[in-house]
Amino acid sequence: MKRSIYNEDHEAFRAVIRDFIAKEVTPHFEQWEKDNLVDRELFRKLGELGVMGFDIPEEFGGPGETSYKYQAVMTEECARAAVQFGHYSVSTGIVLPYLLGLANQEQKQRWFPGIASGDTMLCIAMTEPGTGSDLAGIRTTAKLSEYGTHYVLNGSKTFITGARNSELCIVAARTSAPTEQDRRHGLSLLVVATDSEGFEYGRKLDKIGLKASDTSELSFTDVKVPVENLLGEQDKGFSYLGKNLPRERLSIGVGACATATAAIQFAKEYTQQRQVFGKPVAAFQNTKFVLAECAAEVEALQAMVDKGIELDDAGELTAADAAKIKLFGTEVAARVIDKCLQLHGGYGYMTEYPIARLYADTRVSRIFGGTSEVMKTIIAKDLGL
Repeated sequence: MKRSIYNEDHEAFRAVIRDFIAKEVTPHFEQWEKDNLVDRELFRKLGELGVMGFDIPEEFGGPGETSYKYQAVMTEECARAAVQFGHYSVSTGIVLPYLLGLANQEQKQRWFPGIASGDTMLCIAMTEPGTGSDLAGIRTTAKLSEYGTHYVLNGSKTFITGARNSELCIVAARTSAPTEQDRRHGLSLLVVATDSEGFEYGRKLDKIGLKASDTSELSFTDVKVPVENLLGEQDKGFSYLGKNLPRERLSIGVGACATATAAIQFAKEYTQQRQVFGKPVAAFQNTKFVLAECAAEVEALQAMVDKGIELDDAGELTAADAAKIKLFGTEVAARVIDKCLQLHGGYGYMTEYPIARLYADTRVSRIFGGTSEVMKTIIAKDLGL
């Protein structure tokens, strides 16, 4: 079906991103996967393109208010080429909105120019060993110093994406004890420089997929964080964390749809070229039926995702909307990519083929940003159940 959410400006932008990927990413991506880290210079080059600081005001070097559609285009083009920009989507699409919504004027002046140029990358540290989706169970503490000049941060985090390629990390920490009535009370968000004394990287975790972005354990030992780096108000961190989740979950749905679309194209190309019993695999009825099923399912997902993008642009995307998009999108992507890999036969299991990369990369989409089970809980609650 013809899509209608993009205009000529978006398509011109798509051409720029496609060219950038071909020149600056694809030739190096295999090595980045081996290193489990993209070249840090990649983000500065993206900064030169003007795509590191979406929605950062022009006075701080950003493009001003921008539709999320541009980030969606970038996601689609990365999927088409079966590559990633490291933890770009985390820094720009997930973490930056916290600063856009909560940073005061002084903080904006300090941080935004570097973010827009690509000199300052962002990560966020929420998950802890033993807490998982239960953010109210966070044990990392940030105690105000005797004279109120800084917080003293202690604790540990795990599954933190992009920390080794970041200069700033938003850390969710407990600044006050929870109350009997509200165990979510007392969490705050602190912006911590990753080169701070006592800020340590633990293991670089070895993942099934998303090999080109690092995922690490972090530990904090008496890290001094200036009070000027408190984001928003003290003890209100939990409510802030919830506000940005719809966009994050929409972005996961966008990525799921884009990778499923790419998988169909990879399978189509492969089956048209691969000869079995004297004819292309694509000539067999089973191949045609499988790809037809996949195409129909992805078309339905695309319509849902496009509606979500429009709602986000209008400021009307609800938590339940985003949960539906993430749940349906990631489940569809899993089914479609699996079927497309099967059509590759044994070669689909070989990492030299992009379908294998998509297969491994997509698995975590049903876990991060809230598991599928959490999404079902949100949807059920919206149904009044």
